[in-house]
Amino acid sequence: MSDIKKLTILHSNDMHGAFLPHEENGKETGGLPRLSGYISKVREEEENVIYAIAGDMFRGSIIDSEYAGLSTIDLMNMLRPDVVTVGNHEADYGMAHLLFLEKCAKFPIINANLFVTMNNARLFRPYLNVDVADGMRVLFIGILTEEVLASAKTEKIIGTFIDVEEVAREVGIICDNYRNSNTDLTVLLTHIGIEADRRLAELLDPDWGVDLIIGGHTHTFMDEPEVVNGVPIVQAGTGTDIIGRMDLLVDCDANAITDMKWQCVPINEDTAPKDEIMEELLDSYRTQTDSKYKRVVTRWARKLTHPLREQETEMGNLYADALAWEASFDIMMMGSGSIRKTELGPLIEYQDMLENTPFDDALYMIEVTGDQFRRMLQYVLRDEAWEGHTEFYQYSKGFHVKYRKSTHTIEEFTWQGKEIQPDDRLKVALQAYHYKNFDEFMNVPLEEVKQNMRPRVVATSVNNIIEEYFATNDNLDAHVEGRIEIVE
Repeated sequence: MSDIKKLTILHSNDMHGAFLPHEENGKETGGLPRLSGYISKVREEEENVIYAIAGDMFRGSIIDSEYAGLSTIDLMNMLRPDVVTVGNHEADYGMAHLLFLEKCAKFPIINANLFVTMNNARLFRPYLNVDVADGMRVLFIGILTEEVLASAKTEKIIGTFIDVEEVAREVGIICDNYRNSNTDLTVLLTHIGIEADRRLAELLDPDWGVDLIIGGHTHTFMDEPEVVNGVPIVQAGTGTDIIGRMDLLVDCDANAITDMKWQCVPINEDTAPKDEIMEELLDSYRTQTDSKYKRVVTRWARKLTHPLREQETEMGNLYADALAWEASFDIMMMGSGSIRKTELGPLIEYQDMLENTPFDDALYMIEVTGDQFRRMLQYVLRDEAWEGHTEFYQYSKGFHVKYRKSTHTIEEFTWQGKEIQPDDRLKVALQAYHYKNFDEFMNVPLEEVKQNMRPRVVATSVNNIIEEYFATNDNLDAHVEGRIEIVE
């Protein structure tokens, strides 16, 4: 008779500092106190429970950024995850600081493919065997998106396997060495995005025994697991409003899943009791940040939205125009991912402003020819853009592009109502993150662009410009105007 045991895996990803609750349909929704309450409730109800986080705990809130992630680690220590993998935003405060934060964590952080380039020494433990109450052992392997190279471009001593094929080989090495007869389940805890998870699953050798991929990075909401090459892939959106829950029956003799039920559970008053101790700790941080950041900057004419990164948005237009305000350049290309909230306003507090654009970097100006700019846009608007797997941009007033997806062609390409000619010269501004990754994000060599004009920093702080623009322009409004026109 087979040894069948029950296992419950709870998982979050891309929490991005969404620690505070909010009201939705008249109910208190999300926030760490109720998320912690739900996890504690399941741990009390079920015998074998594992809670895993698939990266990006950091960034998105003042509580996180004010303490450079240390507050997040403190809060996560109280949440008590069994295993966490590194996300790309864990590197935002620098790799050395991340290693310091790891020392402050009372939970294991794993990653198999970050290493020191000089000697190939791993930065983190590559895997973790989690032993649960009923004698089961689950092997977790942590994998990070290649985009960590983009956020840590200046840290030349840090490297990573940058393609899925290399990652798959590394998974095989770990499984061959550390998966044995005592391993009942093998899980990849990834932060590479849903499309890369699919490619990775296709490359997995069935003999490696990978049973499940729990992913993050693309903020993907799913109704059911996606099975590729026999491996279920799951992801639980973003924030603390939901948590992934997988109830499994595992044949511990055959080391195989015999039954699986997966769902995303909403975190609200109906599903989750409040953890009062977590709320007390959270309030201690909130009190400190409120006293410093809770002041009104401006009032917009109405609430503005940024529902999807892969399209022109109201907030995208407002922010791109703000950065192009009285500027020495022609067009602002603002990364859609630099705007973090899906809606904001009409009252804007200083805290709201900083949380909406937390990546406060410098602004670079370059000069491009019309031909170079067209090549840049042709690459930005490629097929991968529509699934959220690439960088996408919002453009300041005066620019218009019409792109036909079926033929992959730019049909209209104008600046101030006139078609941009190949020999035209345009001054374009980019945030430092996008400038430093220009070749990768634009597919045009920066060295080629530098021949037109030496790039220069035109502002040292994006948020300095935004704050001044908001403070001196009351009743701001913005609409989707057709700056980016996408047709099938």
